[in-house]
Amino acid sequence: MTDSVNSRELVLAILLAVTKDGIYSHVAISDVLTKYQYLEKQERSFITRVSEGTLERMLELDYIINQFSSVKVNKMKPVIRCIIRSAVYEMKYMDSVPVSASCNEAVKLAKKKGFGKLSGFVNGVLRNIGRNLDKIAYPDKKKAYKQYLSVTCSIPEWMITLWEKNYSLERIEKIAEAFLKEEPLTIRCNLTKITPESLMKRLKNRGMEVNIDEKLPYALHVRGVDYLGSIPEFAEGLFYVQDLSSMKVAEAAEVKANDTVIDVCGAPGGKSIHIAQLLSGSGRVITRDVSEYKVSLIEENIRRHQVTNMTAEQWDARVSDKGSIGKADVVIADLPCSGLGVLRKKPDIKYRMQPEDIKSLIALQREILSTVHQYVKPGGRMIYSTCTIDAGENEENVAWFMANHKEFEVESMEQILPDELGSDGFFIARLRKQNV
Repeated sequence: MTDSVNSRELVLAILLAVTKDGIYSHVAISDVLTKYQYLEKQERSFITRVSEGTLERMLELDYIINQFSSVKVNKMKPVIRCIIRSAVYEMKYMDSVPVSASCNEAVKLAKKKGFGKLSGFVNGVLRNIGRNLDKIAYPDKKKAYKQYLSVTCSIPEWMITLWEKNYSLERIEKIAEAFLKEEPLTIRCNLTKITPESLMKRLKNRGMEVNIDEKLPYALHVRGVDYLGSIPEFAEGLFYVQDLSSMKVAEAAEVKANDTVIDVCGAPGGKSIHIAQLLSGSGRVITRDVSEYKVSLIEENIRRHQVTNMTAEQWDARVSDKGSIGKADVVIADLPCSGLGVLRKKPDIKYRMQPEDIKSLIALQREILSTVHQYVKPGGRMIYSTCTIDAGENEENVAWFMANHKEFEVESMEQILPDELGSDGFFIARLRKQNV
């Protein structure tokens, strides 16, 4: 790296933005990489890896630090806490970085940020950990399995308890490990503009490793990518960055030519654009979201993909739109959720989300479903989907809805777990309104 201290300074900025200022991790990382596009690929990769890794492993890192520090992690100043966390991540998970380098650079950074008086503390803690990396005492897996999982996979214990209602601890371990596993980026080919084979060839010519998914031939898995938003193929709308699980929503909708589709919480528009493209320019896709900013994201993607049968509208999904009642062949209700299926991409959710938040989200989901089901024509479908693996937000919501709306029937229901496809955890239910 041309300036390793600068790289670590940017890592620190990201970690502080997430843990102190409440910025979402993917937003904080994207903001830094966009601002410093001139950095070499190696530096950008280092910044991404250390930032994401520190957040992914934060509970484990804190557990390690607390064994060797006289000051517990939660008592440290935010800057010092983030510097030590990221240095410990480097020492434990990045073989290419010497332990001495991680210690020295952390001390330099502490001084640079005005914490010279604490540089000795930083040095002492890190060198103590560096000498004892192979002697860390983890919870006993046989005697305290749940605590062991919480520490080694950095999952809060309350979350493990929540999942334990539906999965064994052994299955939860596989799920939690999947969240820590690096997977290729997945993109959806815009079949109205290019074939998957041609897109794959163009991306390979840019030095990327690309392969086409075995089950969804328009899905491409990409490795060796630095900043996809900077390449011409992105600007031309030849692909959309979208997880494999998310693509299955449009598949489940089974749209037909000239269908009217209403996506009630659709920002930034990926699922709607997918559906609009499957309609080959026919029909009408109305994509809504609650804020002006979110609608602007939808409109930006409509323009980039040059979709002609899709419009964006600002609308609160909780409020009934009398003009849409009985007008939709398909309603897409991909609703706000806990996001517990996307911890691989957004690890900070693990530390933000609390049990009471999930209760509030379930109430919101039911309020929206109670409103938007009215838009479905007799014989039409409503797709209810979330990016969580919590049964309370998924199967239990469907059961609640069906108990209150006998005019619907469940046609299909699928819970995708993150250890199954190498994709996000996702839930998709297709409900058909009977011809009454």
